[in-house]
Amino acid sequence: MDKLSHYDAEGSAHMVDVSAKPATRREAEASAFVVLSDSVLAALPQNPKGNPLEVARFAGIQAAKRTADLIPMCHPLPLSFIDVSAAVVPGGIEIHSIAATVAGTGVEMEALTAAAVAALTIYDMCKAMDKSITIREIVLVRKSGGKSGDYLR
Repeated sequence: MDKLSHYDAEGSAHMVDVSAKPATRREAEASAFVVLSDSVLAALPQNPKGNPLEVARFAGIQAAKRTADLIPMCHPLPLSFIDVSAAVVPGGIEIHSIAATVAGTGVEMEALTAAAVAALTIYDMCKAMDKSITIREIVLVRKSGGKSGDYLR
C-alpha cells in the first residue's frame, strides 16, 4: 500500500468505504504484557477489588465490543467471537485476545483494543500497591482473512 487509507485526496481523515468488500471470515489475535513487581504478583490472590485477571478478561471482552465507539474511523463490526486470557508469568501478566467476525473489514482493532483495555484494567486494580506498573508490547500477533491476506508477527 502506497498511501494511508483513512485520508482522502485533500488529506482529510475519513472512514473507508468497505461496502463493496465481500463479507468473509476474519480473525485477529493481539497481546499485551503488564510488568508487575514480585510483591504485586504475590499479592494478586488477596486483591481487595477482586481477581484482577478475571476482571481484566471481562473488561477486554467488553472493550472489543465497543471498539468503534472508541476509535473514530473504526467500523462497527458484528463480532462472532471474542476471547481474552490473562496469565501470571515471570515478571508480570501476559494478555492474549482473539476476535473473529464475518464482515467486509478486519477485526485487528477489536483484538488490540481488548488486549489494551485488559492491560489497563490490571493497572487499575493493582495501582494502589505500585504506581510504577508498566504496560508494554501491545501488538497484533496474527490476522487472517480479507484482501491483504494472512499476517503473522
